[in-house]
Amino acid sequence: MTSTRRRVDSSAVSAFLPVVAVIPLWLLALAIVWLPLRVVWHISFVTLSLGYLAAALLLFLRPVQVAILAPLLGARRPTRHERATLDIAWRSVLQANRLPARRFVIAVLPIDELNAFACGGHLVVVTSYAIDTLPRDELSGVLAHELSHHLGSHTVALTIGHWLSLPVVALARIGFFLQNVATAATRTFARRSSSLTVLGQLTSALLMAISWVFLSGLLLSNVIANVVGRNAELQADRRAVTMGFGRPLASALRRVISERRGERPTTFRERLAATHPPARTRVAQIEALLRLRRNR
Repeated sequence: MTSTRRRVDSSAVSAFLPVVAVIPLWLLALAIVWLPLRVVWHISFVTLSLGYLAAALLLFLRPVQVAILAPLLGARRPTRHERATLDIAWRSVLQANRLPARRFVIAVLPIDELNAFACGGHLVVVTSYAIDTLPRDELSGVLAHELSHHLGSHTVALTIGHWLSLPVVALARIGFFLQNVATAATRTFARRSSSLTVLGQLTSALLMAISWVFLSGLLLSNVIANVVGRNAELQADRRAVTMGFGRPLASALRRVISERRGERPTTFRERLAATHPPARTRVAQIEALLRLRRNR
């Protein structure tokens, strides 16, 4: 039996680095929203900012995760057939950790990809492909890994970071849309006037610059999140081994290696974009931990 207590792993702390990186952009985006808003609604910027932060706490409530967060991620409730498979695989993980079934929620992402992830405070999302193709022991290993993220508090900073990024992403998209509108309007209505053409081009360039400021900041935050997130994956693997699910998890990862040939990132850009360590690296770590436990 393993301990069911949540704890704050080192990865849970380092995961706040990308959150810190996105805060200036979030404040700027919120200020752009607040300026016209205060005309019709007398609210201070501090109040709006604190209210937005407080709303992030709702994402850690189970009913909100089921009703709002899971659909936003494209996930749904398991079908009867999927529930039958998940219940058996999930029950062994819960029993190993002495956890009640009501504590966490499983949702299904209907895509043809072998994947699973944890988010919020209680949500575990697994793909329909993983449910259909993985043997039950390997599915238990994958679920144990995702539960490890929750028990290590790895999902807290990730959820907050995504919440803060929403207005930034929205304004970046609006900026690019308006830039395209300004460019089209300039070409259509101002082509006979040099002054209007220059004005339209300046407006388009300004909108593009603002959009790229938001987008570049998000890309930097994502790169930091990918770098610090890889250690969280290795820590979750170690906890899954402690739970007793190391071998089935390693088997599931070998299946990932066979299905995604050449999955190891080779270029610098691919390494920055990688959200997980290479599956071969994870398998090697799990096997080393299993040998160490066996020798003990």
